[in-house]
Amino acid sequence: MNLLGAVTANMFFSKPTTEQAVALAAVFQACELVADLAHTGDAPVAALELGMSSLLNQQPDSIDQLYGPLANLKLGIVSMNALFGENGRAMEQRPEVVRYVVSILFLARKLSKDKDRLNHIAEGIEQAARQAQHFSTTHDNVYSNIAALYEQWVSTLSVRIQVAGSAAYLRQPAIARRIRCQLFAAIRSAFLWQQLGGAQFHIVLRRKALARALPQL
Repeated sequence: MNLLGAVTANMFFSKPTTEQAVALAAVFQACELVADLAHTGDAPVAALELGMSSLLNQQPDSIDQLYGPLANLKLGIVSMNALFGENGRAMEQRPEVVRYVVSILFLARKLSKDKDRLNHIAEGIEQAARQAQHFSTTHDNVYSNIAALYEQWVSTLSVRIQVAGSAAYLRQPAIARRIRCQLFAAIRSAFLWQQLGGAQFHIVLRRKALARALPQL
């Protein structure tokens, strides 16, 4: 099963599916990690590793292979439910997470139309994946290469994501690199969300249906 296939018209107009909801939860999780890093300089190690491994895995056989057990996305599921669930509310404490998600989904749509840029990104990620095989997905060299790839091919787009947080952390190169990597991971999951048939109208008109499509933890 190649998850990078084209979206059909039927998928576009269908109600939200579990796979779509899981992919969108992964976008929320990566954005939550960006907020964690920006505000505290730290984030759950396992969640950071998942973001990196999902980014480096460009040809998964299934969505389970990409994210593993649903519990791995608990942070993203809780975040998404806080906004879309039956008792949905705005995220008063960290409204920037919603802004990141919206921006990521927009960037993914924009990138999907730029084949040349996508080819360069794919080549860079393949190189980083080979490097991760010798070290680890969260090795400093892998972070550096992915962050540089983000700066070269994503930050140069006309729309850029402005990360809010503590200047004391944002100015630290190691933290800044991890933030860029998680933004990249969010974009990767946003691609998957769209490729599985996720569309803007789902978020605008079917938020609660999206929340209901999430399997229970």
